[in-house]
Amino acid sequence: MSSAQPLLWSPSSERIEQSRLTDYLRWLAREKGLEFDSYDALWHWSVTHLESFWESVWQYFDVQSSAPWTNVLDTHKMPGAKWFEGARLNFAEQLFRFHTGQDGSRPAIISRSELRGTQTVSWDELRGQVTRAAAGLRAMGVGPGDRVAAFMPNVPEAAVAFFACASIGAIWSSCSPDMGTASVLDRFRQIDPKVLIAVDGYRYGGRDFERLPVVQALRAALPTLQHTVLLPYLDPQAGLDGAHSWEQLCAPSADTANQAIRFEQLPFDHPLWVLYSSGTTGMPKPIVHGHGGALLESLKGHALQLDLGPRDRFLWFSTTGWIMWNSQVTGLLVGATICIYDGNPGYPDLGTLWKFAEDAEITFFGAGAAYFANCLKAGIQPARLADLSRLRSVGSTGSPLSAECYDWIYREVGQDLLLACISGGTDIAAAFVGACPNLPVYSGEMQCRCLGVAVHALDERGESVIDAVGELVVTEPMPSMPLYFWNDPGNQRYLESYFDTYPGLWRHGDWIRITARGGAVIYGRSDTTINRHGIRMGTAEIYRVVEEFSEVLDSLVVDLEYLGKPSFMPLFVVLRDGVKMDLNLEQAIRERIRSQLSARHVPDQIVVVPEIPRTLTGKKMELPIRKLLLGMPIEEIANPDAMSNPGCLTWYQHYAGRHTG
Repeated sequence: MSSAQPLLWSPSSERIEQSRLTDYLRWLAREKGLEFDSYDALWHWSVTHLESFWESVWQYFDVQSSAPWTNVLDTHKMPGAKWFEGARLNFAEQLFRFHTGQDGSRPAIISRSELRGTQTVSWDELRGQVTRAAAGLRAMGVGPGDRVAAFMPNVPEAAVAFFACASIGAIWSSCSPDMGTASVLDRFRQIDPKVLIAVDGYRYGGRDFERLPVVQALRAALPTLQHTVLLPYLDPQAGLDGAHSWEQLCAPSADTANQAIRFEQLPFDHPLWVLYSSGTTGMPKPIVHGHGGALLESLKGHALQLDLGPRDRFLWFSTTGWIMWNSQVTGLLVGATICIYDGNPGYPDLGTLWKFAEDAEITFFGAGAAYFANCLKAGIQPARLADLSRLRSVGSTGSPLSAECYDWIYREVGQDLLLACISGGTDIAAAFVGACPNLPVYSGEMQCRCLGVAVHALDERGESVIDAVGELVVTEPMPSMPLYFWNDPGNQRYLESYFDTYPGLWRHGDWIRITARGGAVIYGRSDTTINRHGIRMGTAEIYRVVEEFSEVLDSLVVDLEYLGKPSFMPLFVVLRDGVKMDLNLEQAIRERIRSQLSARHVPDQIVVVPEIPRTLTGKKMELPIRKLLLGMPIEEIANPDAMSNPGCLTWYQHYAGRHTG
């Protein structure tokens, strides 16, 4: 392996001087007598002196607690490490500490949707709405530990409801309204919610989707529900028998007249939210994170890694069913204005989000890697479509961003940008590897390992390696590791999910290479790794090469091993409209894989397909398609409600019948 990737960007001395990370380094020198001559030195200290590092994060961000902690970390054992025992705090209490007086009129949320156009909520208005929503929930009997389930799009009311829940110690859990009834029930049934907050419908791509029948089905199938709150979104006049309206929930009362928010004081590990794995195969894992861990990771990640603060307007396009929604709304904790969009980012064209960036004066523009790939393939030139002069950073996650997309962003979006590619997950509600405002950006490479995250690549002998591909593991506990999975006796599913392969080490299931300069490259899921004639390769390596072809819009590769037969590796490709797979294109793809990767990874067959199956969060469904092609029944390999394009599975089913039959 080589770290000789092209340099795309270096931060100016002024940008380094003004970064939140530099301010933190000055604070460490002033308050702790600690000085570091490089980010790598800082990272090594942060993972070898965990207690000192996380104590410094607490102190630097002036985290408020009504009772002091007795020790930062009781043990380095995973799972089971306990952080900041004795402390009593509230995740939402951090929200309004720096926004009083004249600053209260500054925008907290700028939103746009296909239904509403652009709206602005000031910090003062947000404070009032959270206060009233929390009082409304308390009046319904909601208290610490009760679960509140949300079936809502990415609108300001969802953020208000979440922070209201957090303020009273209720446990939040959300699903996007584009998810099917069965998929939502697979999630909410596991946690026995007391309250359901839902919308009547939504608009996507210019089409209206009525969801009241789904809401009624959810109410009927969730016996623990005591209250339903309906937000009329598609139809302002919508109502539901026996349900409270959003206006009723947030109605002013004598208790809320003075805008006083009561923050329930809770243990550091009191549950904050329940998140879910994709659920494409089997029951989604209900992952529980705590108030304190999520708070510290949000503060560290947003401020020190993404360089966000009160001067920023922060967009990360997401639905409420993806972890990046949580990341988006917690940008408020560092004082940033969050800019949210609900709708189809490709409607009426792929310039929609870029034009929103101009109108909302966005400084940080984040989206899934697939979105940037789609813009590139469509020939979009964002800087010509919109005034992006205020943009300081672009963020990408969800899947590996190709080197071609790195180059496109600097060519067509802006030359002086921090390209903040991150990789983490729902599992930890944080990033393992990601961005650093003080470091340069190299094509196809994430800048660094995140502070306080002891990420390593392990080879087949279980040894840490540099500049070689290995299993992504975390060797030290993190405050935001799951507390547990909901209703998981003996932590059985939790242990099987992360600790079976390397007892005592977190195995995430990705292939990673830590470069010699401390950056990182993700090569795809290790459970779909292609091992051809003894040479292992992550699927993302093949996608990078194949999707460089302008004719190819998307691709998916699987390696099939049949009992008693030679292995068979098909490559599925989606072609641009009007393009045919002729002999020249096929040979060019094969030759590019042969010359840039390995002759052993040239596919046995290149197949043109209508679509690549993806989860609701945009991930390619490699493992389910592999199982389908190996003969598993279609109903066992994937839950259609957890997919963005379930209709395409029929094509793969027919292909499997022809190939395995």
